[in-house]
Formats: sequence, C-alpha cells, structure tokens
Amino acid sequence: MSELITSDLISRRRALSLVGWAAVLGLAAPAAVLTASHAGAQTPVPVTPPPATGTPGMQRRKARRTGRDERRDERRTGRTERREERRD
Repeated sequence: MSELITSDLISRRRALSLVGWAAVLGLAAPAAVLTASHAGAQTPVPVTPPPATGTPGMQRRKARRTGRDERRDERRTGRTERREERRD
C-alpha cells in the first residue's frame, strides 16, 4: 500500500476544451446523418408563363419604359447632331 493515489483535477481550460469538442461532434453527427439520406430527387414544379396582356400596372410600367428609352435616344441623337454642327 505504498502507492500514492493522486487525483488529477481537470483545469478549466481542459474542461472548456472538452465541452467545445462535444459541441462540434454533436453538430457534425446530425449533419452526417442528414446528408446520407436516400431520399429521391424532387422534380421542379413547372412555371406557367405570365398572361400575354398583363395587368394595367404592367402596361403602365411598360409604357413608361418605352417612353423613357425614346426620350433618351432623342437626347443622344440631338447631342451628336449639335456636336457635329460645332465641328463643321
């Protein structure tokens, strides 16, 4: 009975390390189980095309866009014409 019994106390740093590893393994294990499922692939739901006429709001928005594009084109052509007149 000459053996000395020493109890190793766990330090705070070692205890936190063990808790951290337990958390990591606890999160990794369910992810591994979920990725190994044998579920069949789901087919996408077919998308129906929008109606050809559109709503009144869509028609107004389209008119604004085309008007904006036309005004922009007029400004650009007018700008280049004025520039060419100055150069001549």
